[in-house]
Amino acid sequence: MAVATGKSFVSRFGVHIAVLVFVAIWTIPTLGILVSSLRDKDQIVASGWWNSFASSSQTEAGRLPPATAQTQKDGKYVLEGNIFGDGAKRNISAFGVKAAAPTQYPAGSSADLGDGITLQVNADGSFVMTSPKAFEGDRGQRLYYASSAPPKFTTDNYQTVLFSEGIGRSFMNSLTVTIPATVIPILIAAFAAYALAWMRFPGRALLIAVIIGLLVVPLQMSLIPLLKLYNGVGTFFGVPSKTYLGIWLAHTGFGLPFAIYLLRSYIAGLPREIMESARIDGASDFEIFVKIVLPLSFPVLASFAIFQFLWVWNDLLVAMVFLGTAPDQIVLTAKLNALLGSRGGNWEILTTSAFITIIVPLIVFFSLQRYFVRGLLAGSVKGG
Repeated sequence: MAVATGKSFVSRFGVHIAVLVFVAIWTIPTLGILVSSLRDKDQIVASGWWNSFASSSQTEAGRLPPATAQTQKDGKYVLEGNIFGDGAKRNISAFGVKAAAPTQYPAGSSADLGDGITLQVNADGSFVMTSPKAFEGDRGQRLYYASSAPPKFTTDNYQTVLFSEGIGRSFMNSLTVTIPATVIPILIAAFAAYALAWMRFPGRALLIAVIIGLLVVPLQMSLIPLLKLYNGVGTFFGVPSKTYLGIWLAHTGFGLPFAIYLLRSYIAGLPREIMESARIDGASDFEIFVKIVLPLSFPVLASFAIFQFLWVWNDLLVAMVFLGTAPDQIVLTAKLNALLGSRGGNWEILTTSAFITIIVPLIVFFSLQRYFVRGLLAGSVKGG
């Protein structure tokens, strides 16, 4: 008994460790995207998100004011001011005047630039450049410096993405596609699953076999025939091809086989006595379905809703084929794909867009996750 208990403890401990590892694998990248989406764009380039709460160091380049800004003091020509004209609070540790040696001089020291010209750059960004002769030229002295800035977080990235990059409109387009494309298959599949589980009619076994066979049909193989069929029907009835109705029907068709299979496995495992008692009391199949089967099947309905919502929300291929990329129709994944091509260097835009993309699926999953495992396990154990 002691050995058995020990094995049980070891097994439980191993399961807990495995769960913690998987949680960390999924949570850490998500946390990184969230933190990066709230950081200043200059600090994103300078350091990783794990350093976001520490001061970031980076080497920058700039120019001092042109010769027109010089003044005369004590017989010398002077250029002075602060290189942080925007009022940013940063500390300079070193500076230089050559790209090959950007940190040649410590902050606060005086650099000899030759011909009697000296340059002093202090830690707060103030500088003084003196020369025995008048400065000439329309461009100021090139200056390099290493600076450190305190952590800076901002919501400007979200304002830019939602209101300037068109993500807000594509976000609503994705919701317009995803919600009906999740609800419609559930409604159809629930009726079909009840009929295949509890109603006897000719060809029932063949229909079940066909549905199971459709589970292995690749989406890519059926996409073009389905599109041609839809376009043909649309042309016959005078319906435009790139509409929300088309993508709703497409996602419904691709999701129905799995939905019917999952729901039928669960509904077929419900107690037969409940159905027979309801029939003895005079209930019709529709009343049994609405008043008994649907309430008892809520866990499996929620499980499929999670699957279908995540699949449709993250879909790019079907949306590009059936909906297109017009500004009033493009979905969030297609818009983010376009940003990757045109704004590949703007990490603050990409991380913010990515987090906006995943926030809705996270909300849906955590709202329904208590039904998720229960629905799947019940369908697999009771399925018949």
